[in-house]
Amino acid sequence: MDEICDKKGHPVPPPLPGPATTSSYHRRQLTMDGKTLRGHSSVSTRTKDMWERLFDEGYRADVTINTDKGGSIYAHANILGMASPVIKGLLKQAKSRTRQRSISIRGVPHDAVRVFIRFLYSSCYEKEEMEEFVLHLLVLSHVFVVPELKKICAHKLEQSFLTTENVVDIFQLALLCDAPRLSLICHRMIVSNFQEISTTEGWKAMQQSHPVLEKELLDSMVDVENRQKERIRKLNERKIYLQLYEAMEALVHICRDGCRTIGPHDKDFRGTQAPCPYSACKGLELLVRHFAGCKLRIPGGCIHCKRMWQLLELHSRLCADFNVCRVPLCRNFKSRIKSQSKKDEVKWRILVKKILRTKRIGGSPFFSSAISCSS
Repeated sequence: MDEICDKKGHPVPPPLPGPATTSSYHRRQLTMDGKTLRGHSSVSTRTKDMWERLFDEGYRADVTINTDKGGSIYAHANILGMASPVIKGLLKQAKSRTRQRSISIRGVPHDAVRVFIRFLYSSCYEKEEMEEFVLHLLVLSHVFVVPELKKICAHKLEQSFLTTENVVDIFQLALLCDAPRLSLICHRMIVSNFQEISTTEGWKAMQQSHPVLEKELLDSMVDVENRQKERIRKLNERKIYLQLYEAMEALVHICRDGCRTIGPHDKDFRGTQAPCPYSACKGLELLVRHFAGCKLRIPGGCIHCKRMWQLLELHSRLCADFNVCRVPLCRNFKSRIKSQSKKDEVKWRILVKKILRTKRIGGSPFFSSAISCSS
């Protein structure tokens, strides 16, 4: 097949990937990280094959890439310059009198550089090569600003490469290569498996080389523990407020409707009556019975009576209409509110506010409407 040349006789490479004609735009199976996806390709197989051949055969290559251990890779300046702005700058600095130019990519294996350059040509890679050189490719894609490859490498590491043995090393690499999602996933894994990871060689090496990073990780561990403690504290606090709310409902139930085993005195109960629906009723019944018969029924005289006094006062602060409420002393406590100290008043207001807020979060109606009693 005759090659196509420009006015100066230089071969013209195949067209860059772009909008394809109807004949070349076709549905095909796309493979990414071992998963088969259905999608469209805007580049025909023939065009991709031409790019692959151009790289493999190095036809009319005008750039030599020197790698470690004396390795060389031949490529085309126009393609490299279009794919990577960093390489484009290197090529400008490497101008020579002859057509051939030379740049160096060292510090990574020769085969990893070859996989990287091949990707610049066709955006293709072999699965086995990606698994073997993914760390090197992440570094190369970051250094030479190839965001598409960088995204692929980070995704590969996130999905199937992280272990407790290598997560510290990959975390440091992700920070250096500005891969925020990968670094966040590594950070979470370190925090979740800290006891095991803190004994690995990667952690010990980090202690020596990056003590500041170690301190930041330890600080984050402390923050996580503090957040967990705060979460538990709030859950326990919410549980207490819900219990108080239920106790208030049960108190109204006992005093207004009567329960099978406790007041009011004018209620008659049938043997077939259903069990009490209020979970707090049984415990409150015992407290009411004690309060009714205790000889030390004064605030501070008996701890059980003191609790009962507090429940009665809490009810009065939540009650919607004390004029028709049948809970004992509801009106008395209402009249005492004005004479209480400002400090006590603030404490009660905070408690009432938290109880109502907790019940609101649970999706139930306000307590004030639930205990608006009728005689």
